[in-house]
Amino acid sequence: MSLEFLVASGIGAVTATGIYLVLRGRTWPVVLGMSLLGYAVNVFIFAMGRLWQDAAPILTATGRVADPLPQALVLTAIVIGFATTGFVIELALRSRHESDSDHVDGHEPGHRPGHARDDTA
Repeated sequence: MSLEFLVASGIGAVTATGIYLVLRGRTWPVVLGMSLLGYAVNVFIFAMGRLWQDAAPILTATGRVADPLPQALVLTAIVIGFATTGFVIELALRSRHESDSDHVDGHEPGHRPGHARDDTA
């Protein structure tokens, strides 16, 4: 088994899990799924930059130099993903507070809008 197959399988598994969680009906699994999709994209971008052996990380007078662009893109994506995740968590908490429901459309399954809940039981 090659390392490329292992990395591609790992990216595929994380992507599939992220898609499954995004399609769930609750806000917390959606947030986790979006985070997993972000991680899968970051690993994909990093893997596309290739692993350089015996290459300098910065420009020198002689020899090969590793491409710094994938590392810079992934670092930027991590920072943006962290800020976006914090914002989406705040939106989920606000939605939970406003609609008294953790469901993504604001309505619990089986509950008719406009009817009071029966919490006396």
